[in-house]
Amino acid sequence: MPPVRHARGQGCCGRPGQRERKSRQPGRVVRRPAVRVVAVTDERIPAGAALTARQITEIDAGHIWHPYGAFPPSTPSLVVESASGTRLRLADGRELVDGMGSWWAAIHGYRHPVLDDAARAQLDRMSHVMFGGLTHEPAARLAQLLTDVTPDGLEQVFFADSGSVSVEVAMKMAIQYWRSKGRPGKHRLLTWRGGYHGDTMGPMSVCDPDGGMHSMWSDVLPRQIFAPTPPRDYDPDYVLNLELLLSAQADETAAVIVEPLVQGAGGMRFHDPRYLQALRDACDRHGVLLIFDEIATGFGRTGRMFAADHADVRPDIMCVGKALTGGYMTLAATLCTAELGRAISAGEAGGLMHGPTFMANPLACAVGAASLELLVSRDWETEVADLEDGLTAGLAPAWDLPNVVDVRVLGGIGVIELDAPVDMVSATDAAVAAGGWLRPFRTLIYAMPPYISTPDDLATVTGAMVAAAASQAQGGSPG
Repeated sequence: MPPVRHARGQGCCGRPGQRERKSRQPGRVVRRPAVRVVAVTDERIPAGAALTARQITEIDAGHIWHPYGAFPPSTPSLVVESASGTRLRLADGRELVDGMGSWWAAIHGYRHPVLDDAARAQLDRMSHVMFGGLTHEPAARLAQLLTDVTPDGLEQVFFADSGSVSVEVAMKMAIQYWRSKGRPGKHRLLTWRGGYHGDTMGPMSVCDPDGGMHSMWSDVLPRQIFAPTPPRDYDPDYVLNLELLLSAQADETAAVIVEPLVQGAGGMRFHDPRYLQALRDACDRHGVLLIFDEIATGFGRTGRMFAADHADVRPDIMCVGKALTGGYMTLAATLCTAELGRAISAGEAGGLMHGPTFMANPLACAVGAASLELLVSRDWETEVADLEDGLTAGLAPAWDLPNVVDVRVLGGIGVIELDAPVDMVSATDAAVAAGGWLRPFRTLIYAMPPYISTPDDLATVTGAMVAAAASQAQGGSPG
């Protein structure tokens, strides 16, 4: 593919630039606005003109980082022209059933009229105002809804830009709480191996330090405390050893942070909910806070509104995101108890020391409130139970494949685990050929589809998963 060239008058990053014309006056530069164009190989496209699929692909390959991606990309990304319901429509005319729910966020599907209307109505009022010294109805409405549906006692809401930021804020809450209490030595976090909590520096420090996707950063991250990955089934000896570790480290441990019930991007592992009660009890005995990262599991994905509800456990701090806006806007939240809020506010700093520019964005909060109201108005528990049944039935044939070591389903999560790393190209090609969109990683082919998925949708998604797994048995090379 020919390299993408910058249009004349653009800067090194492809941003529209300005041509410089030197003045006769020394030291003064007169800037004349350049014609705004987009550069695609040898073409010059006027601003506002529609791009072809080829042009999109070439600009994308030349300029845009994708998640965990590289330059040049190993394969071009598929160009999505539109999406509605559970379907992604590609620019080449193909239609795929989305098994990923836009990385687990689009629980209501795409172009839902309730969420579309909420976004339009809010745009007619205001898209954004700063949250320092100001407030607004969408933030108040969403905060009230969140305190209503989360475990009792979580009363204070901090609106964050993303899931990673919500975890950063949770960690800062825990550390600042103990500083306010005169215990600055309690500054470390204890967590399970095999976890994933985000891509920014604080969350990376509580991801698996050895086998995790952020292990390359271990030498520059804060040194946290790691317990073994929890077994799937309840093991009293594991609980005993976990408490012994916490007891030994309690004087420097601010909080325990875990993904309750499901370790998501770290390996799609499930564990017995009794471990959550064991953690709550141990934290209470040893004076340590408990943080639940419910970014992936929250809002019904496991069959209960939150994974914590399976054990009837309330953490001191909870992170939510992803499905919060139904996949429409980037928004997350960190909730804590009123006691934490009071203690932090009474400390030397006088408040929680964090404040994003786009905190509590009104547009995102309006859509988030509409999404949460829509969720609780529907029979979402039956919808997720139907997902569980459909995933279980549809993935049963995977057990017959020679390279499959496990098939597991919980709520709206279905996982095929292989005996070797997935080759992304061949696995994705097989899924697309079967009519489904998936994003396998490591040794896992999984799905977390929208709650509105029909039996036919689930048949397509599970068929695509089995086809992707079979493609690896037939010679897909490790990626």
